[in-house]
Amino acid sequence: MALMQFLNHTRTIPISNPYGFSRFFSKSSPFIVKVGIPEFLNGVGHGVETHVAKLESEIGDFQKLLVTRTLKLKKIGIPCKHRKLILKYAHKYRMGLWRPRAEPVKV
Repeated sequence: MALMQFLNHTRTIPISNPYGFSRFFSKSSPFIVKVGIPEFLNGVGHGVETHVAKLESEIGDFQKLLVTRTLKLKKIGIPCKHRKLILKYAHKYRMGLWRPRAEPVKV
């Protein structure tokens, strides 16, 4: 009988998230930034922002950059380490795990 009361009680607890756990983010962005190719590459950093002109002329659209493959980036003339960073952060961006910062990081 106590088990039935416990089960009935736990069913009535409203769950705001259908998965049963809350989403946790260690840092929230202060405000949303409109993301284009320059903002995306500046957010990635590590020297990738030097390829803004190439990517804007060859690819043009940020949504196309998100689905671009490594062979296309190689034909444009982007080095291997930068291709890997662009593809890694594009995947994270598509999954919603990463966004460029609102203001540039001061070193």
